[in-house]
Amino acid sequence: MSFLPTNQSSLKDGSNNTNRKPSKFLSALITGVSISTIGALSMTAPTLANAKTVQPSTASYSFTVEDKYKGTATRTLSKSGNTWKYNVKARVAGVASASQHSTFTISGNNVVPTQASTTYKLLGMGRTHKLDFNPSANKVTSNYKGKSTTMNMSQQAFDDLSLEVQIRQDLLNGKFSGNYYMAKKGKIEKTPFKKSGSTKITVPAGTFDTVRVDRVHDDNSRSTSFWLAPSLDYLPIKVSQINDGKKMDLELTKVN
Repeated sequence: MSFLPTNQSSLKDGSNNTNRKPSKFLSALITGVSISTIGALSMTAPTLANAKTVQPSTASYSFTVEDKYKGTATRTLSKSGNTWKYNVKARVAGVASASQHSTFTISGNNVVPTQASTTYKLLGMGRTHKLDFNPSANKVTSNYKGKSTTMNMSQQAFDDLSLEVQIRQDLLNGKFSGNYYMAKKGKIEKTPFKKSGSTKITVPAGTFDTVRVDRVHDDNSRSTSFWLAPSLDYLPIKVSQINDGKKMDLELTKVN
């Protein structure tokens, strides 16, 4: 599940609309709630001495695209020493698959990404986007389709998954403000979110009290909403997205 929706183009030039539909949503399915993004996060912001920290977990999801394509996704957050890894896999059986990986550290409340990659496959054809972060130099390098672009970070930028963890950290510690920064293929982009109240919802994994967080889009035809459970360190419980007139819904089925 991703916090961030993207307009993922077809992986194969000339493919028809039917083949493109699953791939348009795979980025949203794998990027944490990809929230794969309110005040800007400073790269030199002080850490919290007693900050709460998200805990390792494995969560499984089911999703539906346009009430037609059905698939599954698994999100695994793990820690070894000071290194955190977030791995997400999603698939529409026989049609498309996606995998996303992020490596980062957490210092106090601040998530500091080091590497990230996203791979999409549609009918056997695939593409990969990689990000390499250099926090000490305030730079991030994007590699996609043989093109390498190095960008300056005036504020801390994130990949989809490390951004999800940063937003969850901010919610845990009462620091959620609104504007975060995402490293894209050729630019760093400010990405706003807002809280939209609290509600109790029921999904296949059970009934949860949740906080709703909405992505703020410039385009009124697009919407992205996430329901995050405080009892599970604000893990995404449900995601609902409309993009280019197409609807995607994702729900938690199991959490360890």
